[in-house]
This record gives sequence, structure tokens and C-alpha cells, in this order.
Amino acid sequence: MALDLNEMRHGTELLKRGFAKMQEGGVIMDVVTPEQAHVAEDAGATAVMALERVPADIRAMGGVARMSHPSLIQGIIDTTSIPVMAKARIGHSEEARVLAALGVDMVDESEVLTPADPFYHIPKNDFSIPFVCGCTNLGEAVRRIHEGAAMIRTKGEAGTGNVVSAVKHSHLVSEEINWIQNCDEEGHSFAVEQIVEGFLKLEYESELGVELENTPFGSIKECIEGVEEILAEVKKLGRLPVVTFSAGGIATPTDAALMMKQGMDGIFVGSGIFKSEDPETTARAIVHATHHFNDAYKIAEASSMMLTPMPGLEIETLDVRMEERGH
Repeated sequence: MALDLNEMRHGTELLKRGFAKMQEGGVIMDVVTPEQAHVAEDAGATAVMALERVPADIRAMGGVARMSHPSLIQGIIDTTSIPVMAKARIGHSEEARVLAALGVDMVDESEVLTPADPFYHIPKNDFSIPFVCGCTNLGEAVRRIHEGAAMIRTKGEAGTGNVVSAVKHSHLVSEEINWIQNCDEEGHSFAVEQIVEGFLKLEYESELGVELENTPFGSIKECIEGVEEILAEVKKLGRLPVVTFSAGGIATPTDAALMMKQGMDGIFVGSGIFKSEDPETTARAIVHATHHFNDAYKIAEASSMMLTPMPGLEIETLDVRMEERGH
């Protein structure tokens, strides 16, 4: 995907998207200790995501999940040579500011943590550090990119070891891109209206019938213009204009290969590594399959490396659907 310096809308956007592009084709792994970061680096991960608990433990333990303790993040930064990312709660700009001050390479505004703002995501264009955000469909992706996300990941359903939601979101994004490329002017206007409505959630909660004129991401007019601009890029490229990874429920080499074959640029793996029987071989196997997703023999080789994958959860049995957080 070419990045045109003349088409960058914000001063640091080229650098932000450039960093995201450096992760392309790779695997980013959740880690909770410096030792796990070493396992990820030795396995060939392109980056690690520092957090206090992997999504499976967050799901099992319940309660409010927040940004990791600074000392944990600093310990991981100090012991690995690959990029370190960390999660902030949806809408929690102060957590993101702390993470930037700590020196992480990218912030994940993540639905895995308990959302802090029911109406707005973080205004990511206010930061010089790049952000990655989740999406379940094209509209969510476009809103996050307008807000300043330099990278998108389809959400899946984190902590389940069940790839079905990751597949679902990948299909939705792909088919909606195909639709936007082929729709008429009336359809295009409908798409813009539907996507912009996602910025107006506060209006529907107001008892006084508040009609918003501004958002943290600009005026309503600027949001409309931003959405139109991003959709024009999507229509031209036939894909999102930023690097797009898959996440949420990937637990085996074949899961990783499946998502790469669906056109993803790379893979996030959370609980799938360190909730498996042998995390070191699982990490190597998933990296191997991601790098060779077009070669069935290599994927079989990667699958043979593994012992038992993490136990999986049926999506229909979940009390909390993390994919529904954010909008």
C-alpha cells in the first residue's frame, strides 16, 4: 500500500502509518511479563503488547480492566528490542498520555479493557504516538481512521480461542468495501450518513434532545468531510487505507493462516499463546504459519509443532461480548 506524502492529512500521519506498515506480515503477541516478551521475540514476533492480564484472564476474573501498571510496561520495554505496544481504555485520553510518556511505540485503544467513555473514543490526532483500534465493520474502521488511528485490527472476540468472530468481522469489512466500490451516489450518501451517526451517540442519550455541532474530532461538518475523504480512499484502493490486522480468538497456526488468506496484513495473538500447553512452540508455530500462509505444507509443519492449544469458548455462551464495546 503506497503512502503518498502529499495526501497526508496531518503532520505526523506519515510517520504513524509508516510505523504500522513496519508490522505488516507479522505477528504481535500479548505479554504480561518480561519473560513472556523474550518468548515472543525469540519466536519472531514483530512487536509485543504489554498488559497486566491476557484477555482470557480478564474475561474469567471480571471487574474493571484498566491500563497496565507503569512498572510492568517499563519492565517489558527495558528487556526487549522489538517494539512495545500497550492498551488504553476506549475514550481514556489520560491513560494514553501516560503510555506515550512511558515510551511505548503504539497505543491500542482496546475493547478488551473496560471502556471509559460511552460516547467518544480518544481523539488520536491530538497525539504524536500512533494508535491501533478495533473494528467489526467498515463504518467503525472509517470512524477510527478519521479520529487518527494509524492501524486497524478486526476485533474478533478476545480471550475465547474461537476464531469465528474474527472471520465474521473480516468478511463484513471486505464485503462492505466491495459494496462501497460499486454503489451509486444515493448509496454512497447513505453510507456517509450511517457512518457519521456513530459520532452522535450522545444525542440519543440526551433527555433534552441535544443536537451536536462539534465532537472531539472536529465539527459535524468536518466529520462528514473526513468520512467522505476516507471512503474515497477506500474506493480507490479497494481496502482500508491503513495496515489492517486480525485479532480476537486466534489460537492455532491454521487460524492465523485463515485470517491471512482473507486479506489481513498480520495477526494479533493474545491468550492463544500463553494459554496453550507449550507457549514457546505455539508462538513459533503461529509465526511460521503467518509467514507462509499460502503454503499448506508449511502450515501443516507449523501445526505439527504445537501441543494442545488453549481451551476455547463458544461465543453464544459468553456473558460479555467485548466486540460490542465501542461504536
